[in-house]
Amino acid sequence: MNTLFDKIWDSHVVSLLEDGPSQIYIDRLYCHEVTSPQAFDGLRERGIRPLRPEKIFCMPDHNTQTHDQDKPIADPVSREQVEKLEKNAMEFGLAHFGMMSPDNGIIHVVGPEKGLSLPGMTIVCGDSHTSTHGAMGAVAFGIGTSEVEMVLASQCILQQKPKSMSIRIEGKLQKGVTAKDIALYLMMKLTTSGATGYFVEYRGEAVRSLSMEGRLTLCNLSIEMGARGGFIAPDEKTFEYIKGREYAPKGADWDKAVAYWKTLYSGDDALFDREEVYRAEDIQPMITWGTNPGLGMPVDGRIPMDAPEKALNYMDFKAGQQLLGHRVDYVFLGACTNGRIEDFRAFASIVRGKKKADNVIAWLVPGSWMVYHQIEEEGLDKVLKEAGFEVRQPGCSACLAMNDDKIPAGKYAVSTSNRNFEGRQGPGSRTMLASPLTAAAAAISGVVTDPRTLMN
Repeated sequence: MNTLFDKIWDSHVVSLLEDGPSQIYIDRLYCHEVTSPQAFDGLRERGIRPLRPEKIFCMPDHNTQTHDQDKPIADPVSREQVEKLEKNAMEFGLAHFGMMSPDNGIIHVVGPEKGLSLPGMTIVCGDSHTSTHGAMGAVAFGIGTSEVEMVLASQCILQQKPKSMSIRIEGKLQKGVTAKDIALYLMMKLTTSGATGYFVEYRGEAVRSLSMEGRLTLCNLSIEMGARGGFIAPDEKTFEYIKGREYAPKGADWDKAVAYWKTLYSGDDALFDREEVYRAEDIQPMITWGTNPGLGMPVDGRIPMDAPEKALNYMDFKAGQQLLGHRVDYVFLGACTNGRIEDFRAFASIVRGKKKADNVIAWLVPGSWMVYHQIEEEGLDKVLKEAGFEVRQPGCSACLAMNDDKIPAGKYAVSTSNRNFEGRQGPGSRTMLASPLTAAAAAISGVVTDPRTLMN
């Protein structure tokens, strides 16, 4: 029997070049301000318009400031990119969720929460973390700017079919272990190139137990293992999450859609090109110590003795060192990895009734205006404010140094984002990736702390 990946991919093949790539039909194209300007310029030069504009949604997120969004963006480059996206969307008749729009946020947070990303779809965006949408049971992957132009023009893309990989995580997750910890554990085991050339299907009891927010986090980080993308077969949890959302099917269309979605699974006899199996009980709260997401360890562990010297020098760590008790200057909660309501609930559960450490600057950034309002509706903003935290406005924020939220050189940040490359969060910044629970523990204590010690 075919894998779920085969089912979705093969049903979207328009044509197949002999000994070459497949021409794949794309159900949804997302455009943000950084990787789309040249693609739109290409359409103008060729005198053509998007083939299916109703399939395309645009929104700024990378360059948007997370405060005073009603005021002009101070940085001229960021301002130009955001304004250019709005003009391009208007000229070509595309949906545009601009700054201060209630629909705005990080593109990979907004897509699922609006019901735009659905099971069985092919989804692309000029951004590597498009794999996030795989949590909906879709084949979703990042593409380059020239490929964005290709999809704008034809609603298709030329792609070599990746190999299929099954990652099964069996058993029950332990106290304090989140989807982010699963992903960091997998990267520690497989390395950041271990899934290169594959499309990963996450399976098993521990994966099925994850909330939709958790699944979005896990699929988001697929790219950090080198995978082309990652996804999870849709189930009742998926359908319940989608039902009633703005762009979700309604009425008879809903019943028809669910009937189809229920066929989207890999059978027991499905043949994968590679299979990996892990035990949930082996996974602990994780933290990275190096300069790629695969250089991680349990939060109470020690840096390996064979750790690469270049990474240690950049981070100013030593082989064999424990990070528990190490100073933390900044804490960042947010990004397309951990900017959803569940992440804010987790953070608030740790800081409730406590106070932010004086030495820590904390940026708490929801992934969308919908999440922002959920935080208010649930009273989490009051819990956070009483503990000394402020909820900022939506955007990519300190995930990457393309807006005002930059970590200064030499400072240590515990971050819930997806990458800890040299300078990723600001020139000379030092990033330790972790879950919202571990980030909250650091924000309260002022040092790297095992969140399990602060959990009820």
